[in-house]
Amino acid sequence: MNSNSKSKYIKEIMSYVMMTIGALIAAFSIEEFLVPCTILDGGVVGIGIMINNLTGIKLSLLTIVMNLPFLLVGMRTLGHKFIIKSAYAMVVFSFAIRIFEEFESATNEYILAVSFGGVLLGLGVGMVIKAGGCLDGTETVAILLNKKFALPVGQVVLGFNVVIYIIAGFLFGFDRAMYSLLTYFITSKVLDIVENGINQAKAAMIITDHADDIANQIYQKLGRTVTIMEGEGLVSGKKVVLYCVLTRFEVGDLRAIIENLDASAFIAISDVSEIIGTHIKKNSKEDNIVIAGNADVDSAAADDKNKEED
Repeated sequence: MNSNSKSKYIKEIMSYVMMTIGALIAAFSIEEFLVPCTILDGGVVGIGIMINNLTGIKLSLLTIVMNLPFLLVGMRTLGHKFIIKSAYAMVVFSFAIRIFEEFESATNEYILAVSFGGVLLGLGVGMVIKAGGCLDGTETVAILLNKKFALPVGQVVLGFNVVIYIIAGFLFGFDRAMYSLLTYFITSKVLDIVENGINQAKAAMIITDHADDIANQIYQKLGRTVTIMEGEGLVSGKKVVLYCVLTRFEVGDLRAIIENLDASAFIAISDVSEIIGTHIKKNSKEDNIVIAGNADVDSAAADDKNKEED
């Protein structure tokens, strides 16, 4: 095993360690702070808490059973690596919930439950997502909708949760719904801190000697096209620079693509605060794309003109 393969192997192990710790922290938050006060998390777990309160079915069982269909739906589109990691995190999360069910609740004070429960939940979920997985099936649906319709992941998840909290308001009282919504905002803020802006778009600038291979893989695996520019390093000489805009959930896949094709490539990833217009993205297996602006059209016209001159 060479050093590069060994490094990838260690990174993969560490990602599972991080997911395990994150799932344990999230489960502790749910069972020790939120459930005793009937404060709901969002997504599948929130629905599970409602069903648990109404029927007595174990939340640990509901969590794994209700998440399974979402994993199956996302398997083809989101890739096996993401699904395997998510399935692992969800199983650990479910078993941890079952263990923490036997513990005495940390507090029955609503403000303390909202504050500490929200912070710990954001920390746990953020660690899982940073490691390449997710704990809730609604996140996979949000990612699928983002890939197909370019809907922001954060807004889709918020939409799901608002519906859940409204239903919870009718079932358990609107004070519980408001506590739950406040918990969600605290969780989201902590998650943003852990993930450095998970709901924001990311811009990647890649300086490489294998531009064509990397650009093709980005397009085939992520459905994103790139802008190709020429650059020149002070020491390294002429280089090709690739620029693309993607989501947080695609950054891990981008790293894997580049590590496999050019381990010496230089990558700079930054947050994008705003996108005006639509960027180019593959919409289907037939490689249909939507082109915004005239940059690529002008480029194609220039290429045709050069061919005619030749």
